[in-house]
Amino acid sequence: MNPLLPPEIQEQIKEFLKSMKDPVTFVLFTKNEACETCQMTQMLLKEITGLSSKLTLIEKDLEIDQQTAKQYHVSLAPSFVLLDKDGVYKGIKFNGIPAGHEINSFLSAILDMSGREFELDKESIARIQKINKNVNIKVFVTLSCPHCPGAVSKAHRLALLNPHIEAEMIEAQTFMDLSQKYNVSGVPKIVINDTHELVGNQPIEAFLQEMERL
Repeated sequence: MNPLLPPEIQEQIKEFLKSMKDPVTFVLFTKNEACETCQMTQMLLKEITGLSSKLTLIEKDLEIDQQTAKQYHVSLAPSFVLLDKDGVYKGIKFNGIPAGHEINSFLSAILDMSGREFELDKESIARIQKINKNVNIKVFVTLSCPHCPGAVSKAHRLALLNPHIEAEMIEAQTFMDLSQKYNVSGVPKIVINDTHELVGNQPIEAFLQEMERL
């Protein structure tokens, strides 16, 4: 089978990953039955992992490795989480293949998890770190959406800055049942704790306002 990423794209990503500070591990959950994009997601992660010695891929079966899936709050397939250099889960999760435009949020998540500093003003950081209740942020995307990666990256960075926050990308077409449940008619659609909703690539301030209302 031909690689998903053409050689020139692989070279660009390889160069991009040279900015990684510390190692990052992917834990991928797939299943054998009724999982159309599991194999493609597995292929993509293997190809990306092969582009840097600082990346490691661990593969799990969602149905067999239920205890590990529970540890990372994984209930869908394909899904994967990112772990930091100490093997700690910081709330960054992808449900579905991060291909198309979403490769950008995936690569950003890798660099952020590796310890790259990202710009955010001190006041926003203080507000994020002040949140002391459990928050789940779902960001519904499609792979053809150019504005979706920005929303996903903001949600993931919120999770990195506060252990109470978990942020997950959900590929809307792969998980149509969830898209219907949350009335996803446009993307990116952001759902916070299943009750508060935002549509579009909103600024961090909009995320904060909704989380502070919880």
